[in-house]
Amino acid sequence: MHNQKWLSLNFFAFFFTWGVFLPYWTGWLTNEKGLSVSAASVIMGTGMVARSLSTLFFFPLLTRLFSLGRLMQILAIASFIVMAFYIPANSYTLLFIITFAFSFIYPNLLPAMESGATVLMQTDRIHYGKSRSYGSLGYTIALLIVGAATAVWQENAILWIMLLGLLFMAVTQSLASPVPLQSRPAPRTKKGPSATAELLKSKGFLTVLVVSILLQGAHAAYYNYGFIYLQDIGVNSFYIGLILNVAVIFEIVFFVKADTLFERWSVSSMFLLAGIGSTVRWILIFLFPSVWVFILAQTLHALSFGVAHFAFIRYIFKKLDPVNIPAAQGMYAALGMSLSVALLTFAGGYLYEIAPGYSFLGMAASSFPAVVLVLLTRKRFAY
Repeated sequence: MHNQKWLSLNFFAFFFTWGVFLPYWTGWLTNEKGLSVSAASVIMGTGMVARSLSTLFFFPLLTRLFSLGRLMQILAIASFIVMAFYIPANSYTLLFIITFAFSFIYPNLLPAMESGATVLMQTDRIHYGKSRSYGSLGYTIALLIVGAATAVWQENAILWIMLLGLLFMAVTQSLASPVPLQSRPAPRTKKGPSATAELLKSKGFLTVLVVSILLQGAHAAYYNYGFIYLQDIGVNSFYIGLILNVAVIFEIVFFVKADTLFERWSVSSMFLLAGIGSTVRWILIFLFPSVWVFILAQTLHALSFGVAHFAFIRYIFKKLDPVNIPAAQGMYAALGMSLSVALLTFAGGYLYEIAPGYSFLGMAASSFPAVVLVLLTRKRFAY
């Protein structure tokens, strides 16, 4: 299989399951396993901590033991096996243990796939945005399928869709991976610094990582309270799923065009665009509590998430040695896509209780400093 097609297929398979687990699992635990919202939140919150620690420390270790291609196969199969244990589990303790184990294993597929994509960008000049758009498509299809299935079979369908998605991903990962992903990185000398230590010494990388953390963390209120917010402003539940999908549609369009559209853009300019788009997005929702303004703000997801993510990928593709890429992806997944979102979720929840709009305004307090940081550092570190 052509490397571009292989990457597109596996992005699709992973983000299909991501589109089931991320938005629906708390609801599945409460509706199907009978947990209270607070009990399910503790389980999912602990799972997010496990995800952060795993992608930060466990993932770089695994990349030294296995090639990226082999690692993705192992993680996909292991995720399916652990997910199957949910079928008989009914006690709180068992559900806690299974969710912790699943959250420790499954999310490592994200930095593994992103690392593989970056390697293929360097070796085969594949178009990252084109393949990543299939991931967004998989996420959208998962939302639609779960919505239709739960309307017919209730929340019980969520587990079986997730299991089928993981099985499909295990099959796609069993296909022969591209040659550049079949070999492990050359081992470091005993006296040489670790990849993480080397990255922590790079002021340029740390700046880009902090900017990414601020911009990705700023989505916390949207991810966790977007559904509730639309209910609070009187939107019918039937239309909420369609409205939330607007963001993903614009994300798909962006990734399809990103490689050519931003070919001549610097990483710092992309971050500036993302930061401005993000700040405008959250302020709009705060100032105008209207479904039409919310839909308009959804179009800015292509900037607030898409451009910010693409900028980070472009930076590590251009600036980092391939041996350091898995560690960089692990730090980004742990801090930018997990821990920052978790922390800002707590802050957003407190603000939401005061007034729903304050929760989104609070996210601008994360995205705007990213704009300032880029303006202060772009010339110094030339990124």
